Amino acid sequence: MTQGPVIDFNVILLFGMILIFGYIAGRVANLFKLPKVTGYIAAGILLEPSFLNVIPQKFIDHSTVISNFALCVITYAIGGSLFFKRIRKLGNTIWVMTLFESIITFLFISAGLYLALPLLNRLTGMNLEPMYFLPLAVIAGSLGSPTDPTPTLAVKEEYKAEGPVTTTILGIGAFDDAMGIIIFSLGMTVCTTLLGGAGQGIGRTMVGAFAQVGFSVLVGVFFALFLLLFGRKVKDTGVLVVVILGALFACFGVAESLKLDELLATMTMGCVVVNLAKDEERYFISVREYLEEMVFVVFFVIAGAHLELDVLKSCLWIVLVFVVLRVAGKILGSSAGAILSGAQANVKKYTAFGLIPQGGIVVGLALLVKQAPSFTPISAILLNIILGTTVLFEFLGPLFTEVALKRSKEVGSEAKVYHQHVKKQHAQAWGGGK
Repeated sequence: MTQGPVIDFNVILLFGMILIFGYIAGRVANLFKLPKVTGYIAAGILLEPSFLNVIPQKFIDHSTVISNFALCVITYAIGGSLFFKRIRKLGNTIWVMTLFESIITFLFISAGLYLALPLLNRLTGMNLEPMYFLPLAVIAGSLGSPTDPTPTLAVKEEYKAEGPVTTTILGIGAFDDAMGIIIFSLGMTVCTTLLGGAGQGIGRTMVGAFAQVGFSVLVGVFFALFLLLFGRKVKDTGVLVVVILGALFACFGVAESLKLDELLATMTMGCVVVNLAKDEERYFISVREYLEEMVFVVFFVIAGAHLELDVLKSCLWIVLVFVVLRVAGKILGSSAGAILSGAQANVKKYTAFGLIPQGGIVVGLALLVKQAPSFTPISAILLNIILGTTVLFEFLGPLFTEVALKRSKEVGSEAKVYHQHVKKQHAQAWGGGK
């Protein structure tokens, strides 16, 4: 008789070890002047099966519920950073930069991988048939397009960062999910047709992609209004956290049941709450004080534990090419968008550094590819590439984000002094704070 994962190991003990080891690793990272998030991910890599084997593979394979719990809170907080009065000060910068960096990154990865795959096929010994080169390159490009704003949020909270670069990075990361779904849907349709499957056609796919985004947003709006209606009657902070989590989990669950984008729905919920609530801070300070640090520890330790060192080694050349192409696409795309939108000098200089992290929706989309029969010959390769690069980018991302926020002088007390100076010099520049 097959036993479930709960019987095979002590879940509560493992959860406690994740929190303790993550906390210690975060403190060690701080000693080396690194963000705590980097320490959390390093702890996950050390604890995973192919290293110290503290966290068993079955726990990692069945960690979806824990990760989803964390993502609910994280995406809600990211949505809460999209305060429209603040974003309006940046003009069209976020929208234009999101469009350019997502499309250019997709094109860079797709074209670059397609040209490099004949050589990489020999170097890695994949023995992949040439007919699969273009589908692999296109799908990989679509998965490399989105940015994960979670590490930026963690670094922002740790260093109390505030300013246009911080807001731009979080805004682009948030809106990237919607762009990522559209690009991925189009890529899947084109590649299904290339592989002889029954594609829906570009027109129907576009309608389906936009419909998925639109309905995901509607679900988020509905539960945001629900939260605001009931939340204003709650005076106790602890009870308010219960109501917030209840609405968040319901939002995520409904979106999942309807096969919509759960992360976009919960992010929309946070965005609507922060912009409609009269006392918006009350709906976010309570979550930050009670849950946020624990959520960051659990999420990033488990993310690090997903890395399979043997798999990463076998796909190392493809991973390296993917990394170079993605970073180049992010830098070129965000720079082009910043110039065309007339962004502030610091936004032009430093935003690209905060767009390095990759995760969240990308791993979920890669798993969708694995479920499609037409992509069986390339799905395992694609998933390994995405897992390897995701953990690598999640590890490096906080380091680059920290550099960006510190050099743009948006960290702590330095941010207040800097933005007071900017406000005096330029009437239209950032004023700092809400």
